[in-house]
Amino acid sequence: MIRLVPMPFEGGVALGVEVLLPKTTLLAITTDVGYIMCGALDVALLNERLRDRGIVAGRAVGVRTLEQLMEAPLESVTTAAEARGILPGMRGADALKRMI
Repeated sequence: MIRLVPMPFEGGVALGVEVLLPKTTLLAITTDVGYIMCGALDVALLNERLRDRGIVAGRAVGVRTLEQLMEAPLESVTTAAEARGILPGMRGADALKRMI
């Protein structure tokens, strides 16, 4: 099952995406600029093999809900995210504000 959840922010709306898979749930919250995601996100792949795309993204580990993803500190971020002032340790919600 896939669940889509509008998530209002000052200045815009992000979209929460929850994908229920056997024995795991994939979580992402996206804007027109970038996204944050659960531990399934491979930041190294985005920074190395897909560097030319300039993907703005951050990864939080140990989250099980979209609400936890918003509150969790980002464990890692892409180089393009760092260029926008999004840094490891920043809460997911604060990173998304820089992507709105």
